[in-house]
Amino acid sequence: MQIYVLLPLVLLLACATSAPAPRTFDAPHQKITNLQRAAALPWIDDGRCVVREASRAWSVVAERCFHALDQERVRFHDLTGRCTTLASAGVAVMGIGMCILAAPEVIVGTVVVIGVVTLAVAIEQELGEYALKGVWPEDGSSSTQSGAQSADKHPLADKKAKPQTSSSGQDWLPPHPPDAPVGEHQPDCRPVKVAHRGGHPLHNQCADNVPHNGFSGGDVRVNGKNFDALQVASRTLWEVKTTNIEAYNPYVQRAELEKQVEEAQRERDLAAACGYDFVMGVRTQAHKALLEREDFTLRVVVMDWC
Repeated sequence: MQIYVLLPLVLLLACATSAPAPRTFDAPHQKITNLQRAAALPWIDDGRCVVREASRAWSVVAERCFHALDQERVRFHDLTGRCTTLASAGVAVMGIGMCILAAPEVIVGTVVVIGVVTLAVAIEQELGEYALKGVWPEDGSSSTQSGAQSADKHPLADKKAKPQTSSSGQDWLPPHPPDAPVGEHQPDCRPVKVAHRGGHPLHNQCADNVPHNGFSGGDVRVNGKNFDALQVASRTLWEVKTTNIEAYNPYVQRAELEKQVEEAQRERDLAAACGYDFVMGVRTQAHKALLEREDFTLRVVVMDWC
């Protein structure tokens, strides 16, 4: 009896993967790719199923972990009509979502998440371990796109007037800028954990507590620069400022503000050369406003945990 129950799902996954399958990666690169894809989805088990199955093909991960997906927050849209055709042929309705999720190709808009996704703890820890080991896909064929589109915009996703760039088709934490001329010196883009600079307990505390910081307890060196934090899954480097700049006299405030903006612009360029986003963390809304008045393209976040 169980054979007949499972048969439709087996056929469903076979059809979902009927498109030309992408080239598979050796572990751990395939695992990293699957973890990245799952990171944009809400899981009710903190991502433990995904971590357990991530070394397998994505279609297998989708089948085995579909039960752990927070389906109340996910909407599936069959833009190709392939999965709906299967349903009309008698496959269980629940299989439509699994069919869409299991597709090897990424189609934006097929999976829509309601609300902001918090990175599952197990997935975050697994990606953090790979970051510390310096293990990344290197051949340019993995994608950071999950195919999941959030119905609500995360506050940190607001890049204001900064030109938008797509990460589709780039390596996850790419080893060099994709458009660098042949023979040009390539930056060292692999993140390396180094000790905190200086003895500033408040600054270090604020940096270590950046949400989903994969390098808590130290700085992270990327492209010759020590950054204060790295959110591994979203590929976002942070520079933390704890100065009480709004209390400075006008002359000192102007000098410090110009210095911080100039540094931030340089750090953003270094991060962008390696495929990272860049965020400045400050302690007050007044500090944020001063920085944005100088350069409205900077991404500045008030650290409410600091």
